[in-house]
Amino acid sequence: MATATPMWRTFGEEWPEFNDGLNYQDRVRPADAGLTMIEFYSRKYKNSAPLQGWLQRIQNKQIMVDGVVVSNPDARLRPGAQLLYHRLPWKEPNAPHLLEVLFEDEHLIALNKPSGLQVLPGGLFQQRTVLTQLQWRERKLSSSSAPGEQNPVPVHRLGRGTSGILLCAKTKLAKSCLAAYFADGTSIVQGKKFSNPEVMRTRKIVKIYRALAKGVISEDEVVIEQPIGVIRYPGVAKGLYVASPSGKPALSNVRVLERQVENNWTLVEVEIQSGRPHQIRIHLSSIGHPLIGDPLYIDGGQPRGFDPDLFDDNFAQDGYVNFLL
Repeated sequence: MATATPMWRTFGEEWPEFNDGLNYQDRVRPADAGLTMIEFYSRKYKNSAPLQGWLQRIQNKQIMVDGVVVSNPDARLRPGAQLLYHRLPWKEPNAPHLLEVLFEDEHLIALNKPSGLQVLPGGLFQQRTVLTQLQWRERKLSSSSAPGEQNPVPVHRLGRGTSGILLCAKTKLAKSCLAAYFADGTSIVQGKKFSNPEVMRTRKIVKIYRALAKGVISEDEVVIEQPIGVIRYPGVAKGLYVASPSGKPALSNVRVLERQVENNWTLVEVEIQSGRPHQIRIHLSSIGHPLIGDPLYIDGGQPRGFDPDLFDDNFAQDGYVNFLL
């Protein structure tokens, strides 16, 4: 029987000033054979930097071909060649580094994730993540005991600005089981089985959040079934999630906990039957009650406009310091 361990109730190492940079790999396809180095990168990754930016990166010796640094922008590429572009280290935005352990046994660890900390690498945050702290902790534990097969990883995500319980698997078995439990909840939504109590009773994981919404919600309970889709958005390479009739099904059950008429806000408890990105933010704003302090989503579940915090301007520090000026 699994037993919880009391050690390491709070852990976390301070972040170094700069991360280690990033490596991006490519293989030259037959269609690209014969292109020069500068032609390949400036055409394929023109959204990362203009031609002058890629020229400086090449001359800075940030690109390797088959393991050899090539600083000649006019070097011709042969089919099948392995390319590696090294993005220079950068200073990531501030983020908390301490994590509280709520529960831990040999299979899983439950963390209290603070607001402001990203779960997995992405965008500006490649090192300052929950995953990094878990890896550092495991390395420290392994050095003081016999090496094991544990490799703790988060099995779901919480938004960077969201605090709450984050489940992390410590073994392959736990990871596969927890992933199946989370997927089971999403499949219910995809199957449109919203009101089937028998189905809901079989769910092994329930996700409940508390949020402070703008305005006074008159109903005690609200069911939101607004689909969530993706639109093109400046600075977000894969697009931004918004309320969209052509999006994927999503369901949120909202229950009012407290109303503050004089301050014009409502404290709500939200149970989500799906795990779409930014679901609570989008759903509450779609009914005219966006989260207080949300810089992005406004009434209707749409973005208010370009958010500079979402734009990865640190590429300006990577081989071409003037291209954004």
